[in-house]
Amino acid sequence: MSDHRLPPFLMASEPGSFAEHTIKVRKPQIIADVLAHNAYPAEIVAALEGLRHEIAAGTVLPLAEASDDAALWRAAWEPWRGRAWSELPWFLAETYFYRRLLEAVGYFRPGPWRLADPFAAQKTEVLATGLQALAGLLGNLDDRAGDEATTHWWLYRSLWGNRVDLSNRATLAAHADTPEHDPAALLVDHGGLVWDLLRSGRIRRLDLVTDNSGLELLSDLGLVDALLERGLVQHVRLHLKPQPYFVSDAMIGDCERTIAALQTSGEAALQRIGARLGGSMRRGALSLATHPFWATHLFFSQLPSALRGELAGADLLVLKGDVNYRRLLEDRHWPPTTRLEEVTQFMPTSTLSLRTLKAEIMVGLAEGQAERLDREDPTWRINGRRGLVHLVRRE
Repeated sequence: MSDHRLPPFLMASEPGSFAEHTIKVRKPQIIADVLAHNAYPAEIVAALEGLRHEIAAGTVLPLAEASDDAALWRAAWEPWRGRAWSELPWFLAETYFYRRLLEAVGYFRPGPWRLADPFAAQKTEVLATGLQALAGLLGNLDDRAGDEATTHWWLYRSLWGNRVDLSNRATLAAHADTPEHDPAALLVDHGGLVWDLLRSGRIRRLDLVTDNSGLELLSDLGLVDALLERGLVQHVRLHLKPQPYFVSDAMIGDCERTIAALQTSGEAALQRIGARLGGSMRRGALSLATHPFWATHLFFSQLPSALRGELAGADLLVLKGDVNYRRLLEDRHWPPTTRLEEVTQFMPTSTLSLRTLKAEIMVGLAEGQAERLDREDPTWRINGRRGLVHLVRRE
C-alpha cells in the first residue's frame, strides 16, 4: 500500500482522545511519580520540572546531550520544531518523552545517576505484588491438567498479565471487576490455532518481545517455562528493553531479578518455575536479548536490518502489549475491520499479538462489532477490559 493511501497517525491533538489525555495528564503524573520515588539532587529536580513545564506550555525541544542516538531523535524532532507536545503524533510524543526523561535524570551522563533506573522503586513494588498474585492464581491451575489445558492456561495468563501497566495506573481500577475467563472479553481469540501450531512441532524457536515488569513478566516467564518443559518449543529468546521505557517495561536486569525472585520465593510452585528457568538459561534453551530499536519511536516496518535478520530466525514471534501492537500497525487510524495479515506483510516471520486494549487502535473485528462495542462500553478501546490473541501465519 502506497503512503498516500495509509490512514493518518493517531495524534496527541485529537480532542477528547486518550492520546490527548496522555500528554495533558499522564506524562506530568509520571514525572511527579519519578520525583516522589527518587532522592534526586536539585539540578535533576529542576530538569524534570522543566520538562513538565515544557509539556504543559512550551515547545518540544531537542536532546541537549551528545549521545549515540542523538541523530535518530534529532531527525524525528526536526519536522516538529517549534511545535507544542500536544501537536505531535502520539507514538512519537510518548517515546520521545521517555528519552527526554532519561536525559533529565542523567541516565547516560557520567556521575552517580548514570544508568540509575528512575522507575526502579516502582518495579520493585510490582515484582513483590506480582509474585503474591501469581502464587494465588496458580491455585486455579490443575496439576493433573494435560499439555493442552496447561498451555492454554499460561497463554491467557500471559495475555491478561498485560493489564497491569505502571504508565497508566487508572487501568488497574478499570479492570478490577472484569473476570479474566470471560470469553466475551476476547475480541480476537486464536488460542486454538496457537495450540495446533505448537503441537505440530513446527515452532522450534519462539521469540517473545516483552512488555511490563511485575505480574506480566512473571506470567510471560511461566508461559515460557510451560512451553520448554513440555517440549513444545526448543529455544525461547526474550527481547527486552535496552533502557528504562514506559515506566514498567522490562530490561534484561529486570528479567534476571524476576527469575531470581522466583527461585527464592517462599512459594514452592514459584520456586519450581524459577529453578526450571535457571536450568533453561544454563543449557541455552532460554536467552535474553536487547537492541536499541526497542526504546525508539520506530515501527516494525522500519526494523533495522540486523534485528530483522535476528527475528527472521524465529518460527514464531510473540508481541506483548500495546506498544508492540502500535508498532505493528504504525499507530494509525486503521478501520477496525482491517485484516492484520494484510497490513503487516513486512514482518519477517509469523506473529502472535497478546494484548489488552489500552490504546485507541484495533483491527481484525467483524463488520459492526466496533459500533456495537461503542454502544455497550464507550471506553472499550482503552480501559483494559478486553484483549486479543491474534495469530498471523507466515508460511
